[in-house]
Amino acid sequence: MSNWSLSTLLDAMHRDLESRLALSRASFSHPGTKGDASEAVWLTLLDHYLPKRYQAAKAHVVDSRGEFSDQIDVVIFDRQYTPFIFNFGGQLIVPAEGVYAVFEAKQSINADVVDYAQKKAASVRRLHRTSLPIPFAGGVYPAKQPPPIFAGIVALESDWSPAMGSPLTKALDAATMNERIDVGCIAAHGIFAFDEASQSFKIDCSVKPAAAFLFSLISRLQKCATVPMIDIDAYGAWLGTPSRS
Repeated sequence: MSNWSLSTLLDAMHRDLESRLALSRASFSHPGTKGDASEAVWLTLLDHYLPKRYQAAKAHVVDSRGEFSDQIDVVIFDRQYTPFIFNFGGQLIVPAEGVYAVFEAKQSINADVVDYAQKKAASVRRLHRTSLPIPFAGGVYPAKQPPPIFAGIVALESDWSPAMGSPLTKALDAATMNERIDVGCIAAHGIFAFDEASQSFKIDCSVKPAAAFLFSLISRLQKCATVPMIDIDAYGAWLGTPSRS
């Protein structure tokens, strides 16, 4: 009989993430360095556990009209069917069609962080996404409607008391449709998600928030299926446009 325990494995995964986040918070005094360390912990987790068709990275997002998003801490994008990803001097730029989700990664969450993440989400969602009909052996599938890009926040701690109470939901509710934060994880306390049926945020003070968040994220990605077929010619049209110096 095996001595393995799934509960123990998930608990170990959560404890490892929480300890890494806490260590990055304790080890660095400079806010920027501390923030970079926190982002790295979440990116490492996602890179390790997400299926390889997905990639998570700090990036800007661009559309075929030449518009760019703000820089996003964590962009989860398709790496299997997206034909090009720009990388200049370590700065990653991802076509809007390939993006599934965007997250802001912070040491601690508060009203300013929520507002900041909402604006970052809007900077991605306002971008144009192309979609072409998909040819196959028996004919052509119609162009796929690009799935909604979902947005979130991941953090170790909360500046609120209680951490997962009404101040959190009040800050989350203060958003337009384009700004809405859909999911989030406060690793030391719990997870939250917007529920379409009730049009409200559901709070789950799980004993293993990091593991619960990861499972919820993968489930959401599965429901997105595959990204639309990108109109590569719409991007290629910029080859004849003088570059901006």
